[in-house]
Amino acid sequence: MLMSTRNQAPADLSDLGPPNALLLAMELRGFWEFGAVLPTWPLLQRAPRGDGHAVIVFPGLSANDASTAPIRGYLSSLGYQTEGWGQGLNFGPRAGVLDAARAKVQAAFARTGKPVSLVGWSLGGIYARELAKELPELVRCVITLGTPFSGPPKSTNAWRLYELVSQRNVERERQSFDLPVAPPVPTTSIYSKTDGIVAWQGSIQARATGHAQTENVEVVASHFGIGLNPSAWWAVADRLAQPPGDWQPFEAPKMLGLQGLVFPKPAG
Repeated sequence: MLMSTRNQAPADLSDLGPPNALLLAMELRGFWEFGAVLPTWPLLQRAPRGDGHAVIVFPGLSANDASTAPIRGYLSSLGYQTEGWGQGLNFGPRAGVLDAARAKVQAAFARTGKPVSLVGWSLGGIYARELAKELPELVRCVITLGTPFSGPPKSTNAWRLYELVSQRNVERERQSFDLPVAPPVPTTSIYSKTDGIVAWQGSIQARATGHAQTENVEVVASHFGIGLNPSAWWAVADRLAQPPGDWQPFEAPKMLGLQGLVFPKPAG
């Protein structure tokens, strides 16, 4: 299911907790989501074609570029110049990590002469958003997948793992960044209400004053599968194809028959 919403952030998320045990147990379905790519591949190839600009994809916590290889392969098939973050396993913003990520964006811009799109899965989306805030003139758009940027630090089922692998306190780390603020470029948050790791409310981008090019797109996915989910792939491809200076809110494709089961008509 796909649904685009412009501003549905709750007024107060201070008491937001992580997803419940049932949703966490349902994360095992992530394997099935990737399995859905093969039968939907002909459909996915009907997504808007790319214009050849560079796209950098950042992996989630404790993941590496192998986890984003499928979506990068898909985006490459649409004509984009895609690359991973190139830093091995993502163990958080340790010393040098953000510097290397920043240099990668700068290098892609210098190589192509065009602003670079940033796609981030979970924690990788935090990097994408913060880099776009630092380098707005180099970034074309930001797309995040199940990224927790607006909820409290412990509104995920991954905060303990984060502290373990990063050796950082998640609450103190959060104080170093103003995560809920949207980057000053077109920004799309793709989220799922059945996410078992991240409380979905923490992935909702509130409308920014003076910045209308922000949106939230709902898909039916697990957290571990959202970056492998055909619906999410379609949404990413659709957003990347937006011409610079002509941004429009996401609209789910109108399809019939079995295709309509994959991309249902948005509610409302």
